[in-house]
Amino acid sequence: MRGVKRFAVVLCAAAALALGCARSGAGTSAKNQSSAGQGAIPVTVAAAVRQDVPIYLDGLGTVQAFNTATLRAQVSGRLIAVPFKEGDEVEAGAVLARVDPRTYQAALDQAIAKKAQDEAQLAAARLDLKRYQDLVPEGYVTQQQVDQQRAVVEQDAALIQSDAAAIESARVQLSYCTITAPFAGVVGLRQVDVGNLVSASDQTGIVVLTQIKPIAVTFTLPEQHFGEIRGAAGAAGRDSLPVLAMSRDNQTVLARGRLLAMDNQIDQTTGTIKLKASFDNVEKTLWPGQFVNVRLLVRTEHDALTVPAAAVQLGPSGSYVYVVDRQQTAQMRPVQVARREGPVALIAQGLEAGEPVVVDGQSRLQPGSKVQASTAQATTPANAGAQ
Repeated sequence: MRGVKRFAVVLCAAAALALGCARSGAGTSAKNQSSAGQGAIPVTVAAAVRQDVPIYLDGLGTVQAFNTATLRAQVSGRLIAVPFKEGDEVEAGAVLARVDPRTYQAALDQAIAKKAQDEAQLAAARLDLKRYQDLVPEGYVTQQQVDQQRAVVEQDAALIQSDAAAIESARVQLSYCTITAPFAGVVGLRQVDVGNLVSASDQTGIVVLTQIKPIAVTFTLPEQHFGEIRGAAGAAGRDSLPVLAMSRDNQTVLARGRLLAMDNQIDQTTGTIKLKASFDNVEKTLWPGQFVNVRLLVRTEHDALTVPAAAVQLGPSGSYVYVVDRQQTAQMRPVQVARREGPVALIAQGLEAGEPVVVDGQSRLQPGSKVQASTAQATTPANAGAQ
């Protein structure tokens, strides 16, 4: 009986010890969980800064050749040479095609010979006129004969002028047998092969030549920006408004140019105004028919208060940002956004320069949340160096 009682006492003591350990472990776990709930939330912050922000108007544009010419034959004949490679870049005056010139060379030679014949007749008529004039005082020739011979001389002189015009016309026709580039550009695919007959009535032409240096881009903007564009063009000069041709993802500047012209009317069906810009295109990054995004610089906001656009959140009461105070606590701050320009937002009211705002991690925040902040890379306006 004593052994049984002793065993019972030991068993109760072990049970009590196990129960105490379990309660101690539960308390420790709850404490750890409480500490975890009060831990700082990692976020990324950036300071509100004042900087110059270029203001752009964005549109969709189409690249067009500055000049386009379909080269056709101006005389009829057999095509004997096409001395170019398709896709080549050629200079102004380069020979692109030759038509058989023999017929036109013969016509020129004939016109030259006709003039020589008429010049000989004129020389003879002038000698006869001089003889008649010398014989008038002696009465061998009447004054009427002298006048008639003078008329013959004038007719032969006029015939010489006609022959000169015929020679010039023949030379022009002969020059048409050599087809040259009217401007520097890129030749397209050949439309007619050597050996075919060509004429001025052919509609397809021999080849199309496009000028790509410089090159043009036409684009449209909403009509509500018409006054803004006119004002900017009047202040800086139309040819002084910078234009950027951007890649389709708006990440790469393909070329920099200037506003060339604005259409003389607004398209009532689409409510847009068409504009045209010119680009030097030295690197040939633009090509006729290409679609590009176009950015027209209309002004620059100087000393504007900016934050990264990712910092601005939209709530039921409007736009707001989370500002991190000195106690590393996130506070919700209502702000008034003047406009967004690429990766930055211009703040009209609600912030001061230098205040840190949260740009990443806002989804886990509540007003008063403790944060562990790391600094983000400074954000500059897109294409800030374009002007």
